[in-house]
Amino acid sequence: MVQANKVTQEEVFEALRDVYDPEIPVNIVDLGLVYAVDIDDSNQVYVEMTLTAAGCGMGPFIAQNAEWAITEIEGVEEAHVEVVFDPPWSPERITDEGRKLLGMDD
Repeated sequence: MVQANKVTQEEVFEALRDVYDPEIPVNIVDLGLVYAVDIDDSNQVYVEMTLTAAGCGMGPFIAQNAEWAITEIEGVEEAHVEVVFDPPWSPERITDEGRKLLGMDD
C-alpha cells in the first residue's frame, strides 16, 4: 500500500480561499472566519470556523462548501467542518487582503 502524501495546512487554507460567504465578496480565509485547521495522520482534516453573525442562515451552506473544497485536495480522506461562535468573529480578524477587497484599507 502506498502512503499518501501528508496534507498540509497551507493546502487546506489555499482550498478554503475558494469558499465565499454568498453575501460578501471575500473568501472565508481573508474574512478571518477560519479559526483552526488540524490534520491527523490519516489525512482527515478538521476545521473550526465561524460566521460573521451567529444568525447567518448561510452557515450550513458555507460549511458544506468548505468541506467540498477540502476534499478536492489530493490525499484528503475526509473533511469535517465545525461552525463555532466562541470566540465571536469581529472585523479585526479580516486580513489585509480582505480589507483591500472590501475597500477598508486606510
